[in-house]
Amino acid sequence: MTVTVLLFASYADVFGSSEVDVAVEPGATVGEVVRQLAGLAGGAQLPPRPVVAVNQSYATYDQRVESGDEIAVIPPVAGG
Repeated sequence: MTVTVLLFASYADVFGSSEVDVAVEPGATVGEVVRQLAGLAGGAQLPPRPVVAVNQSYATYDQRVESGDEIAVIPPVAGG
C-alpha cells in the first residue's frame, strides 16, 4: 500500500515537498514508514527517530498504519 507522509519546515525543505508518498506492506508500522522515508533521497538528514503523528495524534513506532491514514513527521520546535 502507499501512504502519504506530511512534512513540515526543515523536513519539507529536505525532501523538496510538503508531501511524500511511501510504499509499505499492508499492516506496516510507523517505524516501517519512517525507515522507508529515510531511504528516500534526502532521508539521511532525518534524525533516527523523528516525532510522528497519525491522524493528528502522536504515534508510537509500533503503531500500525492503514491506507488513508494521515501521517505527519514533525520537526523539532524551538520557542522563545
